[in-house]
Amino acid sequence: MTTYRYHEIDVFTATPLKGNPLAVVHDAEGLSDAAMQAFARWTNFSETTFLLPPTDPLADYRVRIFTPARELPFAGHPTLGSCHAWLAAGGTPKSAAQVVQQCGVGRVAIRRGGGRLAFAAPPLLRAGEVDAATLADLARSLRIPRDAIRAAQWVDNGPGWVAVLLGSRDELLALEPDFSNLNPPHIGAVAPCPAGHEAQFEVRAFIAGVGPTEDPVTGSLNASLGQWLIGAGLAPERYVAAQGTVLDRAGRVHVERVDGQVWVGGDCVEVVAGQVTL
Repeated sequence: MTTYRYHEIDVFTATPLKGNPLAVVHDAEGLSDAAMQAFARWTNFSETTFLLPPTDPLADYRVRIFTPARELPFAGHPTLGSCHAWLAAGGTPKSAAQVVQQCGVGRVAIRRGGGRLAFAAPPLLRAGEVDAATLADLARSLRIPRDAIRAAQWVDNGPGWVAVLLGSRDELLALEPDFSNLNPPHIGAVAPCPAGHEAQFEVRAFIAGVGPTEDPVTGSLNASLGQWLIGAGLAPERYVAAQGTVLDRAGRVHVERVDGQVWVGGDCVEVVAGQVTL
């Protein structure tokens, strides 16, 4: 058994317990794949990450990202939370302007500025409108009429996201999906917020399988939603998305496109610091 430095970071919030928690194990060399997966299953967080030395000479650190059921090549809130924990533990990036993370999808650039981290949205692995059969599955999974879906797109940047656009925030917050038969297994839903709300969009993320069925605040989904919504002219070049409302969270995701690149930012706050023996 070995003792490792350990953090729990609340991501996409400046207020503890209102964002999405992330478990981070530092200096995780020597842990087997099975041990990493077992610990991620034990924490039962949506994701648990393990920090390792980079194998890419251009990266500052390497991260492996696990849900309770599987390893992911990329995820958003683990990217920001892992970077925050790495910096807090004394990590020194090669560049003062940004941190470069190595993960399953390769290098991910993370901007530092104004006390908030933001990652560069990775390219979509699958994009485009869904077919009629998938649209029917989405409506059935979300328990809504098919015509309640204003638009639907594949927005997969690793986890397998497909997204639906609804007409109003009230419709979105009223969703009660059929989690026993969710198909596709990673569904993101987005809707515009009414005038006067501090956010321009509300987002929900539904996940089939082991672990939480609704993610409190989801960086990877918001990254791909930003690419879709801004690219299609459905959102401005800069906006704020709210997520986690129905879970009594208050996540805020800051999305902007600069010179063609979508960036996804959020605050991070340390909630737990200590050691874990594995």
